[in-house]
Amino acid sequence: MTKKLVAFLAVAALGFAVIAAQSTTPQPPAGQAAPAQTAPRADPYANNAAPGTLTFPLAAPAGKDSNARMTAPPGAVNQGPFDPATWKYGPAFNPPAGAKIWNPVKLKMMQGGKVSGGTLFSATDPATYCAMASAGYDFIWTEMQHDSRDWEEVSRMWRTCPNAKAVPGVRVAYTDEREIQHALDDGALVLVVPTVDTVAEAVEARNWAYFPPLGRRSNGGGQAFDGNMWGWVPGGYRNTINDNLVLILMIETLEGLKNADEIAKVPGVTAVFAASGDLGNFSGYRQGTPDYERAINIVHDAAIKAGVRLCGPIAWRDRPDFTCFQAGSETAAIARGVAAELGPLANTHGKPEVGPFAETKR
Repeated sequence: MTKKLVAFLAVAALGFAVIAAQSTTPQPPAGQAAPAQTAPRADPYANNAAPGTLTFPLAAPAGKDSNARMTAPPGAVNQGPFDPATWKYGPAFNPPAGAKIWNPVKLKMMQGGKVSGGTLFSATDPATYCAMASAGYDFIWTEMQHDSRDWEEVSRMWRTCPNAKAVPGVRVAYTDEREIQHALDDGALVLVVPTVDTVAEAVEARNWAYFPPLGRRSNGGGQAFDGNMWGWVPGGYRNTINDNLVLILMIETLEGLKNADEIAKVPGVTAVFAASGDLGNFSGYRQGTPDYERAINIVHDAAIKAGVRLCGPIAWRDRPDFTCFQAGSETAAIARGVAAELGPLANTHGKPEVGPFAETKR
């Protein structure tokens, strides 16, 4: 092997080591200091560098029944027979004392401010997503209920510019463990769940959205935990995300209206959304009619009684008590932006009398 080849391989190995280190080390945004790091603690159950040399004093004896179901080991908090109903949840994943909210949308909602979500309806290009996320919205409502893109495309867009002004948000297709886990593990900080009809559905959405003890989200990893997403946040992602997640449940049907009061009261619900389009679709009345307005006011009353935020379309930003809004799509934003930029020059096209661009052909 030549000296040049040896040198090349050494440099390549060093490069791979640097990339690997960068991919696992939490990286805060430019200009922001990283949180203080605590000394690493050895975990004998992982990354064992010396197999066969470690002991596990609390492990069950080889080949014997430890009777763990009926008897706890000395020092355990949960004594007596094992019972999930009486289990005292441990402090391992508590947020640090005095931990502050780091999700700007959650913070703004807690302060009573009005938040807006720009709708990314069909785009899959990260450049388009990042432009939307830097345009002035509080979060981006990535549409997964009515669009056919897949989660890998969404994941790629979100990780391209995680520190844009608007945080990643999504409307999932339905209340489902796999659907919600994809959204959260990919980094969503605002979760919108459509057509919630019953308290049972609301509880299911809450359960998949939050880690224990509030919910039953699985701690399976994903890019949300990476240093280039939320792995660097003070207190750690796992320990603080329950306090930072925004969960919005949509009331869209007559059944949802019937149960709106109880849906809004489910612990963990941040806001309820009065679905302007589908409440008309399911009721058979248009906006402005007494029956339609009654439906919207039922959702309004449910939010007020439960003490949660109330969401609706951006056109309702001046409607009483509405403080959370879905704005238009990326194509609508382009049309509005071009019209604003061109002013009186907009739509002043030449008018040929013949050919494909003649007025009679359009």
